[in-house]
Amino acid sequence: MSRDALTTTDALFEGAVSITQPRRGYRFNVDALWLAEFALRGQRCRHLLDLGAGVGVVTLAAHHLGGVGRATLIESDPLMAELCTRNLKRARIDARVLEVDVARARVEGPFDRIVSNPPFFEPGERRPARAEREPARAGALEPFVRAAARGLTGPRARAAFVYPARNLTRLLSLAERHALVPKRLRFVHAFASEPARVVLVELCRAKPGGLVVEPPLVEWSGRGRASAELVALRAGRAADRS
Repeated sequence: MSRDALTTTDALFEGAVSITQPRRGYRFNVDALWLAEFALRGQRCRHLLDLGAGVGVVTLAAHHLGGVGRATLIESDPLMAELCTRNLKRARIDARVLEVDVARARVEGPFDRIVSNPPFFEPGERRPARAEREPARAGALEPFVRAAARGLTGPRARAAFVYPARNLTRLLSLAERHALVPKRLRFVHAFASEPARVVLVELCRAKPGGLVVEPPLVEWSGRGRASAELVALRAGRAADRS
């Protein structure tokens, strides 16, 4: 079977962006789009570093929502890296994709923004069958935090992560170990009445303190009714937060 038969090409932002991704296994979800919006907030990024890039959805979304001058993407899986390269070329983004494990990557900055949608489960946390179906979701978080710390060299550089809310302390403790300080945080809830699904965290090299906890992001106002922010995100524009 050809590689093209193992993939699908899907549309983002009402058809403005095309994504080729594996037909089976891990496929991108809305977390990648929330991360891109949170990291850039509509501002142009001169040089973006994407750690664990998959097929490049975070970078593609960031470019559409704010603009990316150039990008460096790290992805260890050969098929994902190949599809990532294809997606970036289609979008005409000045980018290079490094097919290497994040733990061994050596990247050259400076970067003004670093983004990472890392594995959500540490090795051994998932049932074997699920881990086998979606290997991209299982892996150690520490190499991603360490790589972000190495890449944060400029005074205005920021790293943004999306991670399960239930394991926020894991991310923050690793950040502290690598001398990174959380400066902005936002919890994402499927419904206002439910606990947060994931959390968006901005890290940088700075003195401790000054953490801004933003208003919660709620995706659905009711069953089958998307919130204003989710509607705006799907359309490829920022929601009015006033």
